[in-house]
Amino acid sequence: MKRSSWRILLFAIMLGFVFVLAACNSGEESKGDKGEKSEEKGEKSEESGEKIYSIEDFSVETTNEGEAIEGGHFKYGVVTDTAFEGLLNYNFYSGVPDSEIIKWFDDPLLSADETHNYTQDGAATFEVDDSGKVFTFTIRDNVNWHDGEPVTAEDWLFAYEIIADPDYTGVRYGADFTVIEGVEEYRNGEADSISGIEVVGDKTLKITYKQASPSLLSGGIWPYALPKHVFKDIPVAEMAESDAVRKNPIGFGPFKVDSITPGEAVVLTKNEDYWQGEPKLDKVTVQVVNPKTVVQALETGEVDAVDSFPTDQYPDNADMANVEFLGNTDMAYTYIGFKLGTWDKEKKEVKPDPNKKMADVNLRKAMWHAVDNNAVGEQFYNGLRWNATTLIPPSHPNFHDTENPGIAYDPEEAKKILDEAGYEDTNGDGMRENPDGEELVINFASMSGGDVAEPIANYYIQAWEKVGLNVQLVDGRLLEFNSFYDRVGQSGDDDPAIDIFQGAWSVGTDVNPAGLYGRDALFNFSRYASEENDELLADGVSEEAMELEYRQKVYKDWQQLMLEEVPVFPTVYRAILSPVNNRVMNYSIQYNWGDLHEIAVTQEETEKAE
Repeated sequence: MKRSSWRILLFAIMLGFVFVLAACNSGEESKGDKGEKSEEKGEKSEESGEKIYSIEDFSVETTNEGEAIEGGHFKYGVVTDTAFEGLLNYNFYSGVPDSEIIKWFDDPLLSADETHNYTQDGAATFEVDDSGKVFTFTIRDNVNWHDGEPVTAEDWLFAYEIIADPDYTGVRYGADFTVIEGVEEYRNGEADSISGIEVVGDKTLKITYKQASPSLLSGGIWPYALPKHVFKDIPVAEMAESDAVRKNPIGFGPFKVDSITPGEAVVLTKNEDYWQGEPKLDKVTVQVVNPKTVVQALETGEVDAVDSFPTDQYPDNADMANVEFLGNTDMAYTYIGFKLGTWDKEKKEVKPDPNKKMADVNLRKAMWHAVDNNAVGEQFYNGLRWNATTLIPPSHPNFHDTENPGIAYDPEEAKKILDEAGYEDTNGDGMRENPDGEELVINFASMSGGDVAEPIANYYIQAWEKVGLNVQLVDGRLLEFNSFYDRVGQSGDDDPAIDIFQGAWSVGTDVNPAGLYGRDALFNFSRYASEENDELLADGVSEEAMELEYRQKVYKDWQQLMLEEVPVFPTVYRAILSPVNNRVMNYSIQYNWGDLHEIAVTQEETEKAE
């Protein structure tokens, strides 16, 4: 988000995918008064008789035109089967649940439009010099922290200094920072300050980048300040676990944190001094809602809205009477990743290992051929997820290569590839051995969450078994969210028990995929690296790439390289659905929507289903 960040679905994160996203705004039939339903969605499949839906059936914003009451208490659910981690600061969080809380009380300093380009409408404005490398930012005078202290240029600089500090324990340091002059010298202890960042005045910050890049104007600038007066006496290595992050977080957003029930809920009250104007709501509660009870929570009025609704549960609940379902093309994709190395903590880069079990590209390509992701989308998600072809999703139409078909479902081709690569069943048990004749057991990590998590994991295991591959769940079960990402390496510790894994990325605004697939990207969980990949990723953010057609060609080539190398393969793209109670007004799931202060309600009590 936001949202200019990569997230783990979980999913953390913040670096990038840019540019134009599909507004997916069609199908905006007027709902009229609350409770009145729009046209029936979906069409029946001729094969299964099940309804198959399309994202074009949904609106991205509420259509309630009732009269708002003064104040009100809005209840927001974050759908997850685990407790939120509690890193409640943009500079330290790594998971979506935390970010869904932070957004209510903290803002980015820069705003973006629907095409994900920065605008002059945010808490800070900016100017760019003729070279395209020097940005001068001016924070508005009425932007203040919740404790009344002004948000200053020093606070913004402080965030950069903390993230670039060698003792920083978070996940943000990467390409968005190394492109600034002097950042690497500062991180390496060769300089006491970042030469490329200068505080010009209390509210003015100047940043000099090493080169002009199209990424800078579309998500490539870290827009989050850190209150120096709060954090200055806390050792950097201890900041993430400090009370300033865990118990008493502050921001300059529309609401202020009032109380925290660790892992479960956060209660917020309105910030009357909010820079965009006093919020219409008096109070917001953000709480964890288990995917298995999300329908009940909505029907009983326990929550007014949720961050996302499990699409596998939509067909049975499409007619829920007390909500309006909003929908958009999600900036995300699910994928299967292959462990090809480890993370070198000393060098802060991936360390490919040619002896890894999954090092043979033929094995990886065969495993992609073996699975039918069209069937996964229709059978488990009624069309609200669909076959993915490349690692740049269609939410970025300027860069998603529509002509690239990906690797087709073809189990016979998978068998042929495995045969030719020497993976044979030498003992007659139906399972293939590796080319050295040794038993081949592929250990598969997949996350728990939702009713279809286990059936989908089982489907993939069975599909691979049909081409002769013995794939087993790690520990014989699905892994809890936080455990899963710890073990695949979000802290740099790669569990050697994992050979392949099923994850998902929610992508930000910059199309630059270096934050997930670069050599120095911690979130490059496959630990893949190659010279050609390095060159393409560097080329995609070069000055030449300021020309749209040039950049499109670079990322077309990169998408093809990933098909040839297969460090991971995408499985499905996805719709995001968000049911919103009929009493709610001015609510949107449009990309980069930043008007939480405008949300209002038409009655005191959340409307319940009849």
